[in-house]
Amino acid sequence: MEKIKQAPRKLHSGHFAFMRALAQGLDEKASWNRYLHLEGEYTDVRTVRRTIAWIRDQFAAAARRENKPGTARLILMDAERITAQAAAAPAKALPSLAEFAAANGLEDFSEEEQLEAYRDAYPAGKKENGAGQGGGSKGQHSRRARVVERQLEALRWLQALVAQDPKPGDGVAAWINPSMAHRLERAGLPTLSSLVAHINGVGARWWATVPGVGEGKAARIVEWLQANKAVLGLRVGVHVAQPRMQLASATLDAVVPAATAIRPYEKFVLPAELDGRAGRFRAPPEHCLLMAGNDHEAIGAWLSSKAAGAKGNLSATQRAYRKEAERLLLWAVLERKKALSSITVEDATAYRDFLADPPAGWCGPRHHQRWSPLWRPLEGPLNGVTLRHSLTVVRSLFAFLMRQGYLVGNPFAAVALPIQPLRPLGSSRTLSFAQWDHIDALLEKHQETEADRRLRRGMRWLYATGLRLAEITSVKCEDLTPVEYRAADGTMATDWLLAVIGKGNRSREVPVPAELVEELGDELARHGFERQVGAVSNRGVHVMSRFDNELKRPVAWSASGLYQAIKAFLAKAAEGLPDVDALQLKKASTHWLRHCIPHPTIESFRRTTPPHEELLKIYGT
Repeated sequence: MEKIKQAPRKLHSGHFAFMRALAQGLDEKASWNRYLHLEGEYTDVRTVRRTIAWIRDQFAAAARRENKPGTARLILMDAERITAQAAAAPAKALPSLAEFAAANGLEDFSEEEQLEAYRDAYPAGKKENGAGQGGGSKGQHSRRARVVERQLEALRWLQALVAQDPKPGDGVAAWINPSMAHRLERAGLPTLSSLVAHINGVGARWWATVPGVGEGKAARIVEWLQANKAVLGLRVGVHVAQPRMQLASATLDAVVPAATAIRPYEKFVLPAELDGRAGRFRAPPEHCLLMAGNDHEAIGAWLSSKAAGAKGNLSATQRAYRKEAERLLLWAVLERKKALSSITVEDATAYRDFLADPPAGWCGPRHHQRWSPLWRPLEGPLNGVTLRHSLTVVRSLFAFLMRQGYLVGNPFAAVALPIQPLRPLGSSRTLSFAQWDHIDALLEKHQETEADRRLRRGMRWLYATGLRLAEITSVKCEDLTPVEYRAADGTMATDWLLAVIGKGNRSREVPVPAELVEELGDELARHGFERQVGAVSNRGVHVMSRFDNELKRPVAWSASGLYQAIKAFLAKAAEGLPDVDALQLKKASTHWLRHCIPHPTIESFRRTTPPHEELLKIYGT
């Protein structure tokens, strides 16, 4: 978390604009909403009064620091009240200077300042419209105008003296009301720069991770940041104005520009001197089987070779391999100041040590997507298992480049891999039947919102089918096929088979309980689609669709979104359980659900009379 020194709140131009409006008699509510909306809603009377009192105190303190206490009192004087007092006083019954000072809270003023205010209220020796001192509406208006003009002049003097512009390193507590600032600080957003980075990194719903800051408060914060973008030097991106699901991919791609900095592979710009065209270990070009001219393109060729004929989006394998390659590429150029094709055995060893203890600036939560400025190539230090996997992948990258004649050697072949640790007894990554029953009971009690039903659908389908995360988020309604069979009691029953294209582009079919398909049909009908899952109009609708958007067709729930939702639910489900069970659930992930599959439909399929041939092929006898 970014640490800053606690600083008192600061006066900005909005505070002075608001007080000028009050001095001129403008509507308080309209002035508040225009200049001080960030402080809170005008309907919150306590906040309004507390803020106005704080402004008055700050004005008085600033004037006293300049040895001009009277100036602050003049600013805070109610011109309407003084005018009313003057109009009500008979010409021969004017108050004494002491009485006037006591009536208007000017006892601490110098005598000169008291006299100045007195003359403004009761212009001596003047007759206005024949009404004498203080008489007539024109005289009252003239006196009020003089008081207001002097107040405005004092405000201009004070603003030039103490008003400040926000700076990126300022604490949020210096500019935002204390209760809201405290919530931002607790969420790890102590400065304006960290706040803007978080907003840009998460998008429209940035406030969802800040307890106590809802959509309305978030909108006021963004509005203030945008109003001060010129002096602050920080800009809230246009993508923040719309929900992420409604944004075009081009809009998200434009959030972070390509650069020679910590960027995803597709946005990392190789400097000319380190792009690998003159890499130390490049093989002779006439012997190279790749069209790649530099290291970035060589990695691209390697990733393409893992496509297994698939087109479009990267496969799960390609994404996993890209992650390892981009880490190495970024490290070589940014940390080692070398081209990838110039890495030595010593460099490879240093990279292994780097992964075991990376700098904080290279690490961030995995849920930040690749378009986000908060994206980082690592979550933290790699443990023995993940470090071994990472080095194995980059070793295979260099082996590929050698086979294609791009490089003459593989520096990672000489680096010892971490020893594969033996897994302790009882540490299998699976859930017991009792643990699943606890989870399923909580899912059943879940609220009936679209997001809650979707989470319930995701966990139950993963548990029942044993699919991988990428597989379950890619299957669609048309991938389901009904299978009829005769049950043990002689009645006809129906279950379902789901066709899946899995790892290595291999296809297979897995059984799905009928009740899960019926629940999917209910969800389709709830959102205006055909209840029959196999209906033609449902083609293209993902089983793990998000129905909570304004698009005509629902979109698939992302694998990362499903993963994060399940992890959060499991952590919540662990509360109140015995220590052993609680620890298991906190450690559990979507992959664990694959290892505890009871396959409730298998036995019913096996009791089919006669046996269903296709299922016997899948499960054997």
